[in-house]
Amino acid sequence: MIWDTHAHLDDPRYQEDFEQVLENMKKAQISRVTNIGYDLPSSQNSVELAHRYDFIYAAVGVHPHDAEGVSADTWETLLQLAKDKKVIGWGEIGLDYYRDLSPRSIQQKIFIEQIELANEAGLPIIIHDRDAHGDLLKIVKEHPPKHGGVFHCYSGSWEMAKVVLNLGFYLSFAGPLTFKNNRQTVEVAGKVPLDRFFVETDSPYLTPEPYRGKRNEPTYVRQVAAKIAELRELSLEEIAQQSFQNAQTLFKVE
Repeated sequence: MIWDTHAHLDDPRYQEDFEQVLENMKKAQISRVTNIGYDLPSSQNSVELAHRYDFIYAAVGVHPHDAEGVSADTWETLLQLAKDKKVIGWGEIGLDYYRDLSPRSIQQKIFIEQIELANEAGLPIIIHDRDAHGDLLKIVKEHPPKHGGVFHCYSGSWEMAKVVLNLGFYLSFAGPLTFKNNRQTVEVAGKVPLDRFFVETDSPYLTPEPYRGKRNEPTYVRQVAAKIAELRELSLEEIAQQSFQNAQTLFKVE
């Protein structure tokens, strides 16, 4: 049993074969998926999916790419969605200085506001951090989430990871862990405490080896878990069980 803790199954790329994707997932013993919101429509879609399928959970939030389009109505609607029993996290939220689709000052403002909203809603946060390590760490130190959180698709160094872990966060690993020459992420995955990591796909993005170049799907989270098992000299079953238990702990789901 493996929990893909970060996917976007409401993406249009699944429209034609959605049920087959879910069937593939079940055959591969992927027993849970968290569908992640990145704006208001995708957050609403995530909650809808979570009600249609008992093995899907939802997170709601606004990605830094969409920070510029937020209004007071956005927050009001997201807070209402956050009350749903199938919503287990607030995200994905954070900073993205790689594409800079919203001004950095606005990204920072919206990130801080969403930490406060997650605190109000009683939810852990799901963090997107791309080329913004310094500013992001500064914000979470000054505005700590009351219910913890996870750095999704962790891409930082082991030195940064130690800071993040000391702040109480979890680290989540995705397809890039399997890429050749990704030594930094491999080092972190080999050292992270076993009670502080998750596995994810970020489907339909970041497809792991040997499927790189194809559309990603939750089935391929096995490749991520297998890589961690190899690095830790443990069985796939042990890594799957540990990551599942870790997700249960943060997200408060039995």
